[in-house]
Amino acid sequence: MNALEVQGIVKAYGGLLAVRDMHFDLAEGEVLGLLGPNGSGKTTMINLISGSQRATSGAIRLFGEDITRRPANRISKLGVARTFQLVRMLESMSVIENVEAGGVFGHARRWGRDLREYALAMLDKVGLAGKEALPVGALTYIDQKRVELARVLVGDPKVLLLDEWLAGLNPTELLTGIALIDTLRAEGRTILIVEHVMDAIRSLCDRCVVMNSGIRIAEGRPEAVLAEPEVIEAYLGSEHA
Repeated sequence: MNALEVQGIVKAYGGLLAVRDMHFDLAEGEVLGLLGPNGSGKTTMINLISGSQRATSGAIRLFGEDITRRPANRISKLGVARTFQLVRMLESMSVIENVEAGGVFGHARRWGRDLREYALAMLDKVGLAGKEALPVGALTYIDQKRVELARVLVGDPKVLLLDEWLAGLNPTELLTGIALIDTLRAEGRTILIVEHVMDAIRSLCDRCVVMNSGIRIAEGRPEAVLAEPEVIEAYLGSEHA
């Protein structure tokens, strides 16, 4: 069954078309990479799916239910959760309080002791056991990313959108981050990854969709897609295609 269906999506800002006739499916339990050079429309597409922006035309369906016009809070409660390119922390709160916020406002809402125990379990899953009382400002960048991931996981999302979650990590942190996402993949989670780290795409993704200038230019298995001349040209220029 398809967890997500994107059909003919257009996003216009006045006369500028940021996304044009975009279409792809995400199967339940699949990890799909959404690729493309900077400015290709990837984050706009994530914003449209999560409800932080509204499509000009087209349809987005979550397990068959049309969510195209739904507000972000409603889409979150239906089971879509996301991370951001730039980590967004609740600065006045501790690590555990940041994670608990995802349980209150996410898909599977929890309260009280049940919420606290589940939040601790998610912190353990992402490698932050024992740091629950720390202020988030005391954490390293990768640990803040781990808190953000734990915060979306505590709501038990049906579909997880990772918007360049690996960006800004050093080589050692990058390996840790890929291993963590691979753990989620092994659990059978349904994930859409926007990413520029090709090692991550090759090792984590079942399929890839490539965007350029707001349109889909390729779709298929990672190795095949990344070898296509149009994809190489989009990333590197025509002299490399």
